[in-house]
Amino acid sequence: MSTITRLSVQPTPGRGLDVSGPAGMPVIGNTLQFQRDPLGFLMRTAADYGDVARYRLGNITFYQINHPDGVQRVLQDNHHNYVKGDLFDIIRRVAGDGLFTSEGALWQRQRRLMLPAFHRRRIAGFGEIMTGRTLDMLAQWEQRADPGQPLDVAEELTGLTMAIISETMFGARLPADSPAAQLRRRAVSQAIGVILADVNFRFQVPFYPSLRWPTPRNRRALAAMRTVDDVVLGIVGQRRRSGEERDDLLGMLMEARDEGTGQAMSDKQLRDEVVTIFLAGHETTAVLLTWVFYLLSQHPDVETRLHAELTEVLGGRTPGVADVPNLHTARMVIDETLRLYPPAWITNRQAVAADDVCGYHIPAGAVVGISPYVMHHLPAYWPDPERFDPQRFAPDAVHERPRFAYMPFGGGPHQCIGNSFALMEATLILASVAQRYRLRLPTGAVVTPQPKATLRTAGGLPMLLDVRAGLDLVRTSAHD
Repeated sequence: MSTITRLSVQPTPGRGLDVSGPAGMPVIGNTLQFQRDPLGFLMRTAADYGDVARYRLGNITFYQINHPDGVQRVLQDNHHNYVKGDLFDIIRRVAGDGLFTSEGALWQRQRRLMLPAFHRRRIAGFGEIMTGRTLDMLAQWEQRADPGQPLDVAEELTGLTMAIISETMFGARLPADSPAAQLRRRAVSQAIGVILADVNFRFQVPFYPSLRWPTPRNRRALAAMRTVDDVVLGIVGQRRRSGEERDDLLGMLMEARDEGTGQAMSDKQLRDEVVTIFLAGHETTAVLLTWVFYLLSQHPDVETRLHAELTEVLGGRTPGVADVPNLHTARMVIDETLRLYPPAWITNRQAVAADDVCGYHIPAGAVVGISPYVMHHLPAYWPDPERFDPQRFAPDAVHERPRFAYMPFGGGPHQCIGNSFALMEATLILASVAQRYRLRLPTGAVVTPQPKATLRTAGGLPMLLDVRAGLDLVRTSAHD
């Protein structure tokens, strides 16, 4: 049992129980405890104070929900009472009013417009891009000057998923692409990297200067935002003028029409959704796959089962979208990795009106914290929660758990619209890489989580590449 001091729990007449939590320091509350070890602090708070707990970071009091029924109340059953609020401003200042940050009628309209673009049948057409770019990365690995040196797999996967989202957003990479078009895609990729680094920084520190202050960091971030705006709006304008239709994500978004009004998205709305998709569409998948390859390196028995499945299902050919439903072990590995290390490890909402959650009183205006990391490690739903066990996601086991005990993509109406895209991409990349390589940690390497905007590995993930023996792989990509 933790030694954190309990605050009292008192029933209040006419409403639920008041919420208790760890005692903090004057002014700063629990800020130092949270900053030293965010994941440990949240886990100890859940263990010590139960279904709903309270802590304070500076002048903001958080009500932490630690039960699937409570999460369902906030994200689904009473979701109209819980808005994203001011704490989303860090993302809003970059992504504008994209689907991740917008509220109310605007969010409903944008969600309705974007759903067809993310239908499984539409995104299946991007499968060849996903495998094609992965095979390009593997070809570069094979040509390395010193194969015996570790390779930062986290960095490689980030570059790969950025290449994939760039191509799926702005169009297939064709020989007819002009050098200018290729430069535009590269400029957006680099600018998004700068923006994401700035967002990560602001998630780490309690105080940071307004963008109006001309600090070096702010100047870099503002320049990157201008680059994104110039490139994205330039491409949108060019397509509007030419009447060009392309079967990429941008084309799908430009073609979308509101069923009620027949209106399309404005250029500003297109810009905001493109930036949102870029940020969410490469970072989270790269982080997920980084943890996948780390966990496989630590569990050779699971890796052996995965390799056997790849041999049986693929027979040495390049994986395709049609293979994804048959790669059961690969999918269970991905699901269990998302349980242990969910890239989106925490989210917040703000209560519009007072509410009762799991019998506890949530005041009007309160900030409500939900941590998928905490939910995925609760012993009541995950026996021996620190153990890596993909069999937790066998069909029978899945049906036995509450819906909101597992929520790597959120839940309720605001569940991530790109979850099918991300899972297909992760499965195809995992299958393509694991067909050819076993990835190993260098001797003495220690890997720890680093909770920022996403749950990254601290210091990247240097790994050694071992080519699997006896392979006769056939590249069947349409890009050949």
